[in-house]
Amino acid sequence: MRIPSLAASSLALVALLEMQTAERAAPFVFQLTDPAKIEHARRILSGEEREEVHVLGRIVKRPVPYNPRWSFHYDPNTISFFAVAIEACDATVPYTEDHLDEACGAFLPGCVFCPWTSRLAREIPAP
Repeated sequence: MRIPSLAASSLALVALLEMQTAERAAPFVFQLTDPAKIEHARRILSGEEREEVHVLGRIVKRPVPYNPRWSFHYDPNTISFFAVAIEACDATVPYTEDHLDEACGAFLPGCVFCPWTSRLAREIPAP
């Protein structure tokens, strides 16, 4: 979804993307606000980008309106894409939800979440 929003007194582009992990639970929706990262995500969805296709970022342990199924979300300012990451940040979305009280400690240290099986499913179109 691309909608204009005010960010730091300037007009910014916002994209909402659906991500799936291995278990194919309800989609996990995250927001991107960085134009370069939005373009990278779109290259993944088009098949042009085939290396750095998995999603990494710091989670925030509270729900947001655009991701209503889950009790956590990615901080949009921390999201990036990766090909390979350390095991300490790997988990599925449902496992993270079920163990959210443990997240940001021994589980997902630093709140970094990098599901190795993550894949972008689609960009949510603007209404």
